[in-house]
Amino acid sequence: MTPTLRRKLEALAERREELERLLADPAVLADNERFRSHSREFAQLEPLVATLAAETRARQDLAAAQAMREDPELRELAEEEIAAAQARLAQLEDELSLLLIPKDPRDDANLFLEVRAGTGGDEAAIFAGDLFRMYARYAERQGWKVEVESDSPGEHGGYKEIVARVSGRGAFSRLKFESGTHRVQRVPATESQGRIHTSAATVAIIPEDEAIDDVVINPADLKVDTFRSSGAGGQHVNKTDSAIRITHLPTGVVVESQTERSQHANRDKAMKRLKAQLLDAERSRQQAAQAQSRKLQVGSGDRSQRIRTYNFPQGRITDHRVEGLTLYDLPNVIEGAMDELLDRLAREHQAEELARLSEG
Repeated sequence: MTPTLRRKLEALAERREELERLLADPAVLADNERFRSHSREFAQLEPLVATLAAETRARQDLAAAQAMREDPELRELAEEEIAAAQARLAQLEDELSLLLIPKDPRDDANLFLEVRAGTGGDEAAIFAGDLFRMYARYAERQGWKVEVESDSPGEHGGYKEIVARVSGRGAFSRLKFESGTHRVQRVPATESQGRIHTSAATVAIIPEDEAIDDVVINPADLKVDTFRSSGAGGQHVNKTDSAIRITHLPTGVVVESQTERSQHANRDKAMKRLKAQLLDAERSRQQAAQAQSRKLQVGSGDRSQRIRTYNFPQGRITDHRVEGLTLYDLPNVIEGAMDELLDRLAREHQAEELARLSEG
């Protein structure tokens, strides 16, 4: 571990001691907001301090084993304990490095998943449907809930556009690097000559975190249209103008909701998604200004960036942001077995963050 990271660890350990004193201060106890804030920060630092304590014990164990090596009768046992202590120290150092990475407060948030067909006509819509099904099946494996909020089916299958809400613990933390342009290379079902076509679809992952409650929207900036839903929900939704389309005039952002039976419920859903999009757009602008060199953008990132290629003839999936990230397991990935891919992206992000911390 670099001296810079070690100093950061020591500073955080000192901060935890300071918080322990503050939480016993009558003035803090009387202030509910300060007490909650300090308690939350204290809880976040607990794993780091516990790991530091374990590292101290491992160093003591190593010193004791090294001293024991001086005894000829205990030398063999000492060598085993030295090796075990060194391995434990290496493991704890890795854990401490990861604990230094600031936790994204949105990691446990639910999210809005938006998939839109790009270039490629009917095949792009079919591919957009494949991508949505991939994420839906992955969500099912994780025990998350997927609720479609609006969709526009393609003429020959798939979707021109589909928007869903994904709810479940850790949803955003797992899918936050999926935003961008996804490209597919395969022979379309509509291709009679057997030629490989290239098509694309765009994915946006937008967190639904607590901060959306703080987003204030001027009603004068909204254009609200109602229309007849074509989605599921029985005969009622097809007989009344219960679906809602809201346009935010200053930004041009358009959101729709058509899955609820009542216009009021659809409006509430659409407004929540609009707030999430506006908040995400602002954060993305800030991230772009602060981290132009990062390969992995969290949240919306640059949605025009080609991030991944799915080559069906070769069974290959390649993520273009991470050198060497190519898997020859496309049939399983497209069916929702995404853990290996997502784990690699998470590790790359952690390495990026650690490098940034080491640079101070």
